[in-house]
Amino acid sequence: MELLIKMKKLCFSILFVFQISCFTSVYAEQFTQQSYAVPVQKPYIFAKNKPTKALVELGRILFFDKRVSGNNSMSCATCHRPDKFWSDGLKLGIGHNGVQLNRSTPTLINAAYNKKQFWDGRASSLEQQSTMPIESPQEMNQNLDELVIELKGIKGYVALFAETFQSKRITRANISRALAAFQRSLTSENTVFDRWYLGENDVMSKSAIRGFKIFEGKAECVECHSGFNFTDDEFHNIGLKSYAKSRDMGRYDITGNFRDKGAFKTPTLRNVVNTAPYMHDGSIQTIDQVIDFYNEGGIKNENIDEDMKKLNLTQNEKSDLIAFLKTLSGNVQVSIPVSFPK
Repeated sequence: MELLIKMKKLCFSILFVFQISCFTSVYAEQFTQQSYAVPVQKPYIFAKNKPTKALVELGRILFFDKRVSGNNSMSCATCHRPDKFWSDGLKLGIGHNGVQLNRSTPTLINAAYNKKQFWDGRASSLEQQSTMPIESPQEMNQNLDELVIELKGIKGYVALFAETFQSKRITRANISRALAAFQRSLTSENTVFDRWYLGENDVMSKSAIRGFKIFEGKAECVECHSGFNFTDDEFHNIGLKSYAKSRDMGRYDITGNFRDKGAFKTPTLRNVVNTAPYMHDGSIQTIDQVIDFYNEGGIKNENIDEDMKKLNLTQNEKSDLIAFLKTLSGNVQVSIPVSFPK
């Protein structure tokens, strides 16, 4: 009899462990279709541009210095403002002499993790990207060779470059390396979602957890907004209203591939609720309107992405999805220079 009771207890224990294991597997399947873990090291760093404290500091000063522009009226921070989460809060960017640009200003938050930079992916690294807006006649309108001469005439910059680079030279390449190193430091990682993902179960609301399940499931957001940085680093035509009348064909203008017509880079969702307006053309004003747009499946065109379709989300599901997106916000603390090299 005693042996029979022990056998029953053993069978119950095995069944209990099996049930817990099954529950854990189901939970993992629901919430971890892929890894959202923060990478230990930032990718895409040139071997010759390993970040140092001095390099990042030089980049920070250059980033905020208006003398980097052709007429000394704007800095990189004019468009990538810390108080606007490293975007500018405008529908379209503003360039040289106040001219309106044809695209919105993307955030620099977590640009370190991008395989391609800009909405059309025309730069393959932050080193390549960092000086393109400076040289662009529509943006900062500064000749880089002239900028090198100008910086060489500022004793404070001569000292900073000498401290940062063994070559002690102010060059185009060293300017881009410094700016890239600073931009690479603008990361948002310790968010409510990150803490929840690592095991702090009580930091996410029930609504946000439901929203994450919708994000990975019914809404299929994860098809494009995947991984730690919530982007596939690819380019998609999502059926924006502007496609039919715009001359801006996005990635197609870089590759010439028909499938890239009207395709633009999938942006990170880190701090997404803080970086309105949305899309490459700034055509959507609020995050609620973004969800409504995707819920309707975009406006059909001959090249719209195959994943764009009606989602049939309820109002409660849309609210839960937004609650989840809010957990992806984190602060990027940077001290703004109060003075510059003389």
